[in-house]
Amino acid sequence: MTELRVVDVVEEQLDAVWEVRIRSFGPGGDRDEWQKNALTFMDGRFLGVVDGDALVAAARIWPFEQWWGGRRVPMGGVAGVVVAPEYRGRGVGSLMMRAVLKRCVDKGYPLTALYPATTVLYRHLGYEFAGNRYKFSFEAADLRTLGGKGTAVRKAGRADAALFLELAAKNHEVRRSSGPLIWPRTEVESWLEDEDNFAYVADDGFVVYNWSEGALAVDELIAGSEETARALWATVGSGSSIAKSVQAYCPPFDPIHLLAEHEADGDTRINRWMLRLTDAPAAIATRGFPDGVVLETDLRIDDPDLTANTGDWHLSVANGSGSLKPTDNPADGLRLGPRGLAALYAGTPVAALRGAGLITGGAPATDSALDAVFAGPTPYMLDYF
Repeated sequence: MTELRVVDVVEEQLDAVWEVRIRSFGPGGDRDEWQKNALTFMDGRFLGVVDGDALVAAARIWPFEQWWGGRRVPMGGVAGVVVAPEYRGRGVGSLMMRAVLKRCVDKGYPLTALYPATTVLYRHLGYEFAGNRYKFSFEAADLRTLGGKGTAVRKAGRADAALFLELAAKNHEVRRSSGPLIWPRTEVESWLEDEDNFAYVADDGFVVYNWSEGALAVDELIAGSEETARALWATVGSGSSIAKSVQAYCPPFDPIHLLAEHEADGDTRINRWMLRLTDAPAAIATRGFPDGVVLETDLRIDDPDLTANTGDWHLSVANGSGSLKPTDNPADGLRLGPRGLAALYAGTPVAALRGAGLITGGAPATDSALDAVFAGPTPYMLDYF
């Protein structure tokens, strides 16, 4: 290694990124399609590491919003993290990811999340597990008989992208969802015009599904009522004469688990994802909290990579909203680092965080109040990025 530097990836370096990607993940994907997508990140969301003039690592940041407690929080989704094999174990990945964290702050993302290929690097940089992506398998014939025939369902297209985003928002606000992503409208439009996807919409819901290895696969199904849920699942199940099973990405508490006569296949696939707070005050201010829960407590945060998070803070929660403000007169508050903060934010019980040494200090009587403040439906994602 001669001169390692973090740079913004430019179009002329995409061939080098592709080469490192192949050496990192193996062959696969359409190169032209990948390059077309990569060009959309060249507004400061595509970072790389060079040794001299040679590009040896890269990562991209998706401009997401993510639901937390039924409210939208800007989130930088880190994807395509690649390091050339001969540079692994030399601190290149850490150098790049620290630059990614700072770029997320600069871009106004108080949260960042990713699906880890390894936990060692990301935990070292303050990420911690926050939720799962669940893939269930149902009997197609079971879904076909769910009814909902009185609900009007029509085929959807590109022009319905804004409607899909609106319907999803209403659903997640009501359910106080945590974890699901809000994709840019242009991405939703591209999914709806993809001939491999089948999309249908009702007055208060929609479904997007496709064929996958002889089965039907539901990418997302949103329903604001029981009748709409029955109608949309039955629409998917109408393919039961050809597909015996339906694979569905949905949370473990989705109403389909209560509607379907037979339980989902026991071999459920789960992908875990990790979270990190890059701007702690903004992350608290934009998150939703349970109505009727009130808390006033002090925290001591120690964040070695994002020092703006480090310090003594007062956490205040009331009326479904929260704030995190500096305090000059801290009490004996909880002490935690970025991993403990991320896990707490995602609703991990304080007892578990104490058991792992991710939270220390504070008054034990406050633990149950913290659990209540950050409680809510299990965090989940529907998408892999």
